[in-house]
Amino acid sequence: MKNEKKIIIFTGLSISHEEASKILDADYRDPVRREDILKAIEDSPDVIGIIDGVFHQYPAVGHKEIIKAIEKGIIVIGGGSMGALRASELDNLGMIGIGYVYEEYAKGNIDSDDDVAVVFDPSTKEALSEALVNVNYKLKEAVKKGILNINEKNELEVIAKSIYYPNRTYTRILKESNLDDSKKDKLRDFLVNTMNIKKQDSIALLQYIKNLK
Repeated sequence: MKNEKKIIIFTGLSISHEEASKILDADYRDPVRREDILKAIEDSPDVIGIIDGVFHQYPAVGHKEIIKAIEKGIIVIGGGSMGALRASELDNLGMIGIGYVYEEYAKGNIDSDDDVAVVFDPSTKEALSEALVNVNYKLKEAVKKGILNINEKNELEVIAKSIYYPNRTYTRILKESNLDDSKKDKLRDFLVNTMNIKKQDSIALLQYIKNLK
C-alpha cells in the first residue's frame, strides 16, 4: 500500500534503494551531502530520513539545514550512519534518532565520523571498506558466540581503530592479528555472514517511518 506521507530518504550504502523500497515506499536519494536537505525542503516532504551521507568526498550535511527542515515542521529522522551522528547532535532540537549506532553516539561511546565512515564505489554504491562501528559490534557478538575471548576482541578492536578508514577491511584486520589460522577462518565466516549493525538500524528507521501516523 502506498504511504500517504511524502517521504524522502537518503541512503544507498547501509541499505540499497531497491531493498529499502521493499520495506517503505519513499523517494530514495543518494547519500546526503551539504545542501541536499535544503533542496529536499523545496519538495515539501512530510518526513526526511537520513541514513547515509558523505564525509570526506564532499562537504557533509550541515546542522543548520537540518534545523531549518525541523523548523518548517518536517519530521527529520536519522539512524545507521551519518543520520545517527547528526541525530545525536540535534536530538535536543527535535531530530529523532533510531537504532544502536545512534544510541552509541548519544551515550558518548563513539564520537567521530570515522566510526561510521566507509569508502564506496560511486557507481554501484558497494562499500569497499568496513565501518568501525560494524567491526566492534560484530566482535562483541563473536564473544557472545564463544568465537573470541575478551582479550582477543580487545586486540582486534585496537587493530581496527589503527587502520585508516578507507583501508579498514576484515581481511586487513585479521592479517594483522595474532589469532591462529583456524580461529581466523571461523571468525571470518562469522563476520561475513552476520548482518552489520548499520543495515539493521537502517531497517529499523524505515519501519519506524512506515508506522508513523
